[in-house]
Amino acid sequence: MKTDPGLEPGPGPDPGPDPLTGRRILVLISGSIAAVKLPQLVSALVKRGALVRCVLTASAAQLVSPVALASLSRHPCHGDHDAWSPAAPRPLHVELAEWAELVLLAPLSATTLGRWVHGLGDTLVASVLLACEAPVLVAPAMNTAMWSSPGVAANWEALQRWPRLLPLPPASGLLACDRIGDGRMAEPERLLLGLESLACWGWRRDWQGRRLLVSAGPTREPLDPARCLTNPSSGLMGLCLAQAALLRGAEVELVHGPLTAPAALREGLRCHAISTAAELEAALQALQPAAAAIAMAAAVADHRRRRPCAAKLPKQQLEAALASGWEAVPDLLAGLVRRRPGGQAILGFAAYSGDDLERVRAKFVRKGCDLLFANPIDRPGVGFGTAANSGWLLGPGELQTELQPAPKLAIAHRLLTALGARLARPA
Repeated sequence: MKTDPGLEPGPGPDPGPDPLTGRRILVLISGSIAAVKLPQLVSALVKRGALVRCVLTASAAQLVSPVALASLSRHPCHGDHDAWSPAAPRPLHVELAEWAELVLLAPLSATTLGRWVHGLGDTLVASVLLACEAPVLVAPAMNTAMWSSPGVAANWEALQRWPRLLPLPPASGLLACDRIGDGRMAEPERLLLGLESLACWGWRRDWQGRRLLVSAGPTREPLDPARCLTNPSSGLMGLCLAQAALLRGAEVELVHGPLTAPAALREGLRCHAISTAAELEAALQALQPAAAAIAMAAAVADHRRRRPCAAKLPKQQLEAALASGWEAVPDLLAGLVRRRPGGQAILGFAAYSGDDLERVRAKFVRKGCDLLFANPIDRPGVGFGTAANSGWLLGPGELQTELQPAPKLAIAHRLLTALGARLARPA
């Protein structure tokens, strides 16, 4: 076996605006049928410019092709048979551990979990984990009974106390064994988001013990059963806020309108689906008292029909219907500010076009929230329906911080840090 020249430690390419570009990511795969999802993730990482190496346990190699992973990552895929070689000047597990900037362990099987927690290094994956000092994103996957067994539960609880660890507990759903319950590995989209979070924020859980209420997505105000007033919000910004807070230890309640962002990004969140502004208002009123903070990222329609038509209107009647019968939607953000209990911090959102920040600041003062993120919707590559965002974060006094274009998750982390600082202030 020859040493992989790509394992030589080094700074790598300039990361650029995408936090995964140029990052050295080690993907460790253990024996669970969920391993078949990992080639999709490896391909996505490489497309975003990450440098990827893969290591398989013997069980995982029976489920997913090492050749496929090598082809997708553009580098050798390692297994136990590569662990020791007289031709290698250094142990492979040490080289891999020192090369990695970020580590993904997915799926994590019961066997690999037990080895890791109890300090056993009898496989290449186990040895890498013991030698590794990089942050690790962990995503277990196993049968429901196995996941809830006392031994696995004790090992998982012990693992939570380890530093540099970002856990993604398994979701509930239909498993490969035909059972419905806990044990399903987080979907690749969420694993990708977790790695992105590790890259731009780390494993710090500064929201532990706090509850965040997030609204996301558009509302729809019906004109008749076939037509509605809405907007092109995908809900991705609100979902990124919710997932970032979840990764930082918060309990998250998500109230969302119709979303076009990946459904996998709702995993782990307490979701409350709504359609109209009235439904959103009712949900916010019910959930607000228990929240430490609120992020009002939903794109709420400004007007609604006083009485939506019960039947589809003929085209000939549309012009008259659009000209009358509308009313303004109440200001839901201002309502949250009026009702908030002592100590609750509120972040508002304001979509704007042009360069009139004075008008946006006047809106911030009028709303009365702690922070307001003003994001432009008339610039290419940011705003509604895009993966990136930018804008201005407005705060008390003359506080005004420009957030340059960046992935929405990176923006979400900056907003959460600012919101968390408001919570840390004395009431």
